[in-house]
Amino acid sequence: MINGVIIKKLSQNEDERGWLTEIFRRDELDDFQPAMSYVSLTNPGVVRGPHEHVAQSDCFVFLGPGRFRLYLWDRRPGSDSQGETLELEVGEGNPSMVIVPPGVVHGYKCISDIPALSINLPDRLYKGEGKKEEVDEIRWEKDPASPYKIN
Repeated sequence: MINGVIIKKLSQNEDERGWLTEIFRRDELDDFQPAMSYVSLTNPGVVRGPHEHVAQSDCFVFLGPGRFRLYLWDRRPGSDSQGETLELEVGEGNPSMVIVPPGVVHGYKCISDIPALSINLPDRLYKGEGKKEEVDEIRWEKDPASPYKIN
């Protein structure tokens, strides 16, 4: 495990109409409050990241359709889990919510034969109020010497 990363298995409540999954409840995550949300569709074989945030926590929701391999690396100085890595298969078959704190490098790859859907509820606005601030990201995928690789 990586200190500060929260992984919650999500349940799908199914009936004749289809299914429903609760993805966020403030009574279950007292210290985390989303500031915005977005949905992303990733094509088969495509990698997003790896990158990290200086101040932002991401709250990813992987439900399906499609599946991802999620990669996490703890590079935070002084963290109890500094240097630890974690790989998880998430999405269809393993619906999950994963909160990634600042300083944890993260990225994912669509490993299904169909596009995969993800949702993010970060605790900071992208580019701040009115999109007037610098982006809070360190983009490791743009560094050819990066130690963080997604295959």
